[in-house]
Amino acid sequence: MIKYWLITILFSSMAYGTDSFSDSLEYAQVTYVKASQTSNGSWCFDTQVRHNDEGWQHYADTWQVVSQQGEVLGERVLFHPHDNEQPFTRSLCGVQIPSDVTMVIVRAKCNLHGFGGQTVVIDLGSSKGDKYSVTR
Repeated sequence: MIKYWLITILFSSMAYGTDSFSDSLEYAQVTYVKASQTSNGSWCFDTQVRHNDEGWQHYADTWQVVSQQGEVLGERVLFHPHDNEQPFTRSLCGVQIPSDVTMVIVRAKCNLHGFGGQTVVIDLGSSKGDKYSVTR
């Protein structure tokens, strides 16, 4: 079982570059995620993002919850810059996660550079980890 998880983490890190990202605030950085499962089985994600927003020309405009295979499970569009609110936290609820998905990745992007900043990999079976917490 441990071998399976190590292989899964290794390949997901290679596929999504979780070990190689730009820590520059020119890229949107996911700094913390609180995931909670609701009574109907769907999930809420309270996601903290940090980015050097500079008005409408350059700001963090989206964050996503994706499977390790790259399927977008949920997306939170950010409709305006957060120049004076850094880092900021926004929520997304109603995310349906298939029962066979045990780990998800939360990533953010900006309207100029796209993805490339820090992501958070969440083990949904764990109550907490590096940069996340999970409530069931």
